[in-house]
Amino acid sequence: MASPNPLSDRVTRRASVITRHLLQHPPPSTTLRPSICVEYTPPDPSSPSDFDTVELRRILDGHHVADRDWVFGLMRESRLFCPRRIGRSDTVFVSPDYNQSMEQQREATMRRVEYLSSRGVFEGWLTRDDPEMEMRKFAAFECIGIYDHSLAVKLGVHFFLWGGAIRFFGTKRHHDKWLKDTEDYVIKGCFAMTELGHGSNVRGIETVATYDRSTEEFVINTPCESAQKYWIGGAAKHATHTIVFAQLYIDGANQGVHAFIAQIRDANGNVCPNIRIADCGHKIGLNGVDNGRIWFDYLRVPRENLLNSVADVTPDGQYVSAIKDPDQRFAAFLAPLTSGRVNIAVSTICISKIGLGVAVRYALTRRAFSIAPNSPEVLLLDYPSHQRRLLPLIAKTCVMSCSGNYLKRIYVKKTPEANKMIHIYSSAFKAMFTWHNMRTLQECREACGGQGLKTENRVGSLISEFDVHSTFEGDNHILLQQISKALLGEYLAVQLKKRPFKGLGLEHMNGPYPVIPDNLTSSVLRSSEFQSYQVAEDLARAFSERVIFQIFLDTEASFPAGPLKKLFGLLRSMYALVSLEEDSVFLRYGYLSPSNVAIVIKEVANLCSELRPHALSLVESFGIPDAFLSPLAFNWIEANSWSSVQQQQ
Repeated sequence: MASPNPLSDRVTRRASVITRHLLQHPPPSTTLRPSICVEYTPPDPSSPSDFDTVELRRILDGHHVADRDWVFGLMRESRLFCPRRIGRSDTVFVSPDYNQSMEQQREATMRRVEYLSSRGVFEGWLTRDDPEMEMRKFAAFECIGIYDHSLAVKLGVHFFLWGGAIRFFGTKRHHDKWLKDTEDYVIKGCFAMTELGHGSNVRGIETVATYDRSTEEFVINTPCESAQKYWIGGAAKHATHTIVFAQLYIDGANQGVHAFIAQIRDANGNVCPNIRIADCGHKIGLNGVDNGRIWFDYLRVPRENLLNSVADVTPDGQYVSAIKDPDQRFAAFLAPLTSGRVNIAVSTICISKIGLGVAVRYALTRRAFSIAPNSPEVLLLDYPSHQRRLLPLIAKTCVMSCSGNYLKRIYVKKTPEANKMIHIYSSAFKAMFTWHNMRTLQECREACGGQGLKTENRVGSLISEFDVHSTFEGDNHILLQQISKALLGEYLAVQLKKRPFKGLGLEHMNGPYPVIPDNLTSSVLRSSEFQSYQVAEDLARAFSERVIFQIFLDTEASFPAGPLKKLFGLLRSMYALVSLEEDSVFLRYGYLSPSNVAIVIKEVANLCSELRPHALSLVESFGIPDAFLSPLAFNWIEANSWSSVQQQQ
């Protein structure tokens, strides 16, 4: 008998394996268990929330729900908004094509503006001056921003800044000449306030306007490079006119910052004489807006182009103003920024709703890991850690929605007495809401895993698109400093006159401070009395949180007993306790002991488990149509299937 040859046996076995591989013979069926593929299952509707999602949407939207749906419909039905069907889904998704070049995105934005104008969306935006129209305008503007930030900014600059400046700073001669053509988009306006050397510090801008009484003209000049107007939306390509903010000089005396109308392009799009314009270039987002830089080379504009509701110059060069105090006069010239901050605050919350709508729906259909071998994998949103990531952000978004609606109401009904409050509230909400939005989008992006990186799923793109809001219309940190200054001034005035606080949301300081127990309980933590006091301490930031909380509390108090009121109690408690948990000042100032902080953290976890069954109903109440979300919010397996690849080729 021949002795075995190990080398020969190994060669034979390897040759057999390679042969089977090359001939694509499957391995014996007894060696492996059949693979079980992941299948998409829609969110479980077996335990729907007992509150009315339509009613909750009405509360969160606040107004003009039917008008919002009309604007959404206009965008869905036009090819200009890049409609696409993915896989076998019945949903047609719409969103900007961020793969286009900067020039293509700018031209797409312009075509969309012209389409919306032709469909009557902007009718009455400048020629009607009543609260109903203002609220309708806010509603439409929010819907447009949900589709595309560039489109919203392009319209915001034109209608709210250029058009708003003419309305508020101008008088009848300006209204008659400019408003109708602006509303019809015959004139394309921009707003030249920010300079290379001065952004938030408007008082320090360096552009100069000198009055020439011999010709009754203002001569506008850029005296140095730091005085070039910078980040001017619309200036690089499309704008025909601009509002110029400049230091007004008469006979060598500086009268402070004033606003002038100047034409920068002719009807054929050619840059006017004595004007130089350059592009700001490619940005991390907002590339559908043609931000530009402007230099003025002794540009002459008629005396009548001074926007003169605050101050005027007579033909012979006399400066006249009903506001004698230069500081008060300067404050009046910053009024258009209030509308910008209101718009940013309310539209930012809409974007948080998009991120949460996508991330929550994905978390209700995506499974990962199992508790035991061979058991089903667990839904992402059933993990306490995932609940802790998303559910507090839902609560904060709902609470802030109510504050945004309140801000719009006081803005459109503004009175001279309310101007200070509007300025403080708009600054506070703009800062707090934009920071909240960036945190929400980042958390939602991470909660979507690798799918969150895909442009078509929107969340990642929204981060780069809305990052600018932290410095847009005022750096958030500087805005909070302004709020602190105003609050300190109000506090000192009240103390000096020995009178109670009235207005600005400070009335709670008139009563005695409640005693905080050493050991907090769940019932104490969820009581509005405890929450009202605790969120009221650290000046600007805490003031902002306290006002936001109080507005939501007032909204909750208006409901009769029932499911919606109970839900609002959960959302309110979540907002308040997360504010306590996340802000170190409560530990730093000794208002919460370390042991009580641990109790707060535990109660937040309890609230997460109570809100978990309502997660889908809450995001459905956000009023974002399916088409404006993303494929990831629905059948994400079908969206990534081979048939979808072939469909898109």
